[in-house]
Amino acid sequence: MSDERQIFIPESFIEIFRTSRHGRLQATRQHIESRYEWCEDLSQMLVDPTRETFWAMGLDESTVLERTIHGLRSGDSALSLKESAWVIRRLCELLNWPPEACPPHQANDRESNDLAE
Repeated sequence: MSDERQIFIPESFIEIFRTSRHGRLQATRQHIESRYEWCEDLSQMLVDPTRETFWAMGLDESTVLERTIHGLRSGDSALSLKESAWVIRRLCELLNWPPEACPPHQANDRESNDLAE
């Protein structure tokens, strides 16, 4: 794939696939790009339902985001813990909610990224 066809992937997302010991990536650029597109699309799709829940239920931002991350992590989610945390942080940005509203759900460093190749 040529460089002009590649999309910009934020470093915050690339870090999901970086090993903590050596800083090497655990997946190919193609795989990371594919996962980024999925997570970014999911974040975008969650904006309206999240905003509606916020207004309809009268909950604060943190509670709405807590419920959303719980939903992303329940059942047979196609997201790793680190990806779901990134989706929530991105959703918070898209909603223009303060960073402190975003739940501090960081995946454990020992989590294996089952979605990496």
